[in-house]
Amino acid sequence: MNRLIWCALAVAGLPAVVCAQNFKAYQNYDFVPGDKIVFEDDLKTDTDGEFPAHWKLISGQAVVNKFQNDPALMLTEGNYAKVEPRMKTPAYLSDPFTVEFDFFASHFAVFLRNGGDERDVAFGSETSTHGLEHDLSGHYPGNDAALADKWHHAALVYKNNQLKCYLDQYRVLVVPDFGFVATSVAFGGIASPEDPLIFKNVRVATGGGMNLIDKLTKDGRIVTHGILFDVNQSTLKPQSMGTISQMVTLLKDNPSLKLEIGGHTDTDGDGAKNLTLSQARADAVKKIITDAGIDAARLTTKGYGATKPMDVNTTPEGKANNRRVEFTKIG
Repeated sequence: MNRLIWCALAVAGLPAVVCAQNFKAYQNYDFVPGDKIVFEDDLKTDTDGEFPAHWKLISGQAVVNKFQNDPALMLTEGNYAKVEPRMKTPAYLSDPFTVEFDFFASHFAVFLRNGGDERDVAFGSETSTHGLEHDLSGHYPGNDAALADKWHHAALVYKNNQLKCYLDQYRVLVVPDFGFVATSVAFGGIASPEDPLIFKNVRVATGGGMNLIDKLTKDGRIVTHGILFDVNQSTLKPQSMGTISQMVTLLKDNPSLKLEIGGHTDTDGDGAKNLTLSQARADAVKKIITDAGIDAARLTTKGYGATKPMDVNTTPEGKANNRRVEFTKIG
């Protein structure tokens, strides 16, 4: 995967700068989000200083505040301070499901819930479960100081009673027999005004895990939500490596397979600019796949902008489902 270490790509006048060190660190990252996003919130539509519209307060205190130029949800008081997504139904998780978020702290907890019962996963220098018959823990390289005063990306995937937890580029914990069926999720932990818990970019998805070649045989395409870009740019995020590595393996295992890489956006912004952006994103994905050793002649690219929505463009999760990269079989 050394060929994944590349520095810059300029497509259609849009920069696609990739941090080589980050991509090298993420080359063994295997997290892939679920197929259907059921909740996503970047807090950008919320008023600074108010409680966010797409959340419910369970305990403690919470508020949206600008932090390092982006809106973030701050839990400011409580043991535990806890919030949950505001959903139409109380039970929205199914097997499998994934949860992702960014947090700025040395610790943060995800509460997997079923009615009034719950089990929590504490992310930190020791990522651990609480409330299981046999609680387990996994170590993050370094100590609390390695986590303090930095943004971190946390993710978990539940499938067939197994739970896997990721912190930044590391898979930090595997629970082979979780022994608890979650139907909803909440977020929080110990917080205070002097030491708030700060988080953003929450995404919850369900489905996934189907063999990729079976998807192509059944549907003729693979729809992915795990290839991520910086806002309004074609800059790939290193967390994309889980999905990209899957596609590289698929292409290597099937040497006659040819694919179109399709970039899709939501309807936010100018339509013409979205077409240009989606083309640049598709080209950036092709570049990183060919840098991994795949013949460029097997891949074509097409930017569709917002012309082929797969969900509504009136909700955050609908827009998130529309922002995607599709791989379509050619021939």
